[in-house]
Amino acid sequence: MKKLIVVALISLFGYGVNAQAKISFKSETVDYGKIVKGSDGTRVFEFTNIGDTALIVTDVKSSCGCTVPKKPKGAIAPGDTGTIEVKYDTNRVGPIRKTVTVYSNADEPIKALKIKGEVLQSGSSILEKTKK
Repeated sequence: MKKLIVVALISLFGYGVNAQAKISFKSETVDYGKIVKGSDGTRVFEFTNIGDTALIVTDVKSSCGCTVPKKPKGAIAPGDTGTIEVKYDTNRVGPIRKTVTVYSNADEPIKALKIKGEVLQSGSSILEKTKK
């Protein structure tokens, strides 16, 4: 009987040790496409915690000061979804190629996300061609 109780306790403890948060992004890249200077630069990365314990995003950093990420507040329960908001400074004309790094308690604790696109001068002939 004692052996059965010990085996049961070890099994329960082993299950708790293996519990892990897992983050799954709907897309790991946000494509702004071609946008006009001064456009709304806010986009969202959507994710789901597909693990079996709460997911905690501890930090989100960008590769430069022109991109400001915002981490979710609080823990994301197993099966729940969350978002990471990213705001790019669209007053900078030119290509967008930036990395947003997510730090969490997930099985993959550091995850790199990408944003890409191009900010065009208003009245640009390239922009006019893409509208047609």
